[in-house]
Amino acid sequence: MQRAETSLEAKASTALNDDERDGRDLLAPRAKAKPSRRRLSALPLLFSDLGLGFLVSEAAIVIHGVWGHDPLSEISVSSIVPIIVVWIAIRALLGLYPGYGLDQTEELRRQSYAVGMAVAVTMVFGFASHTVGHMSRLVIFSTFIGLLVLSPFVRYFIKRQMRRIRLWGKPVVILGYGETGVELLKLLEREWTLGYRPVAIFDNRQAPAKGSLDGVPYGGTLGDAMFSGRTLGVDTAIFAMPHTRRERLSRYVDWASDKFSHVMIIPNLGGITNSAVTARDLAGTFGVEIRYNLLNPWALRTKRALDLVATLLGAVLAVPLIAVISLLVYLESGRPIFYKDWRMGKDNQLFKCVKFRTMVPNSEVLLQKLLAEDPAAREEYTRYHKLTNDPRITRVGRFLRKSSLDELPQLWNVLRGEMSLVGPRPYLPRESSDIGGTQREILRVSPGITGPWQVSGRSSSSFEERVKMDAYYVRDWSVWLDLVILARTVKSVVLRDGAC
Repeated sequence: MQRAETSLEAKASTALNDDERDGRDLLAPRAKAKPSRRRLSALPLLFSDLGLGFLVSEAAIVIHGVWGHDPLSEISVSSIVPIIVVWIAIRALLGLYPGYGLDQTEELRRQSYAVGMAVAVTMVFGFASHTVGHMSRLVIFSTFIGLLVLSPFVRYFIKRQMRRIRLWGKPVVILGYGETGVELLKLLEREWTLGYRPVAIFDNRQAPAKGSLDGVPYGGTLGDAMFSGRTLGVDTAIFAMPHTRRERLSRYVDWASDKFSHVMIIPNLGGITNSAVTARDLAGTFGVEIRYNLLNPWALRTKRALDLVATLLGAVLAVPLIAVISLLVYLESGRPIFYKDWRMGKDNQLFKCVKFRTMVPNSEVLLQKLLAEDPAAREEYTRYHKLTNDPRITRVGRFLRKSSLDELPQLWNVLRGEMSLVGPRPYLPRESSDIGGTQREILRVSPGITGPWQVSGRSSSSFEERVKMDAYYVRDWSVWLDLVILARTVKSVVLRDGAC
């Protein structure tokens, strides 16, 4: 690493030398980013919001015509356009056009705030102009509820279409050593909604000349990266050098600031920070403030209230489905219909987790016999704590697991306060030693019916990876994160993507 840093520093201090000309040749096939194209990327999002606003308001007028008691006033109709304009203006002020660099949790938070602020502005204007009494509360309420619920889904759909035609995302270059840069590249590909599209990676020529990774070319050294800012029209550089000494990293950033208007640094703070961080300038000293929402009692009460409301509403629809599934389980393999087993809950309190039985009644005996006789199965179970082709699963059980319907009875655990709709995986007591030092952190919250482990890999993730996801969820928890995970769970279940 020391040799690599010295070489990189020497290379960066020279301007447009032979290696930089090699960088020109290497990056030449990739077309220069067009600033006008990048500026236009906000227009589809803007126009889609305009269209959604008018469609929702028209639907609100129809609702008023069906359930409203009084004729719709002209003031109510004429106020629709200003309301939509105010809503879009607030979204623009909150940086949602186009919104590069916002993860789904932060994006949802800002979209919700935009609706709330638009409601406040509408009410203040109505009272100030003495027109609030002439405005249809049903139309106003229906419009804002429609925008609150539909705008996140419409925005996601539009971004997917923009991505297909390569209109979504701003070009960035990555500067990092070996695996660190590779991992960042994979992260940005997986989390494409962030809008960072790598066009080159620089890691001091550790790859073969003119090599590439997932279609992203290697550009060479830091000096080549300086050149690429002009060649590719890139204004953003991401330093993925978390183990580089502060003095050297400071010099690299100084050099980059001459060519890139936006410089991002990936710090060596893994396992410490979360998304709720704020940069602080302490009289010239840089600090990072980390906020832990789990210590906010009102946030926890909100989470519990959402659990109860969503569970009670969902139970109305779930009861007939539970009855049908119970009949299918009974017809195939008899009783018991439900499977109850001890799990570790909040603060390490044990509780009985309820699921539909998806295995034959003597499943535990068969498991021990299988692990004793099959080394491959034993190795797989040790790593994943489950088997891909488990012979103990019944036909109905396989369908229930694939569709995640086996977890419906856990709504009872949610009502009892033993589980939450979203949370860490409910771990078995015998898995305590495998969880390791993060167990106390994970058990600070109630386990969930769904969670990050279910929408970020699910059965394809190793046990160790699932533990890391759960620990990150606890550190990063917010109501917005729960809502994002719930939406992604619905998508995973509908697409049957990696069901447990």
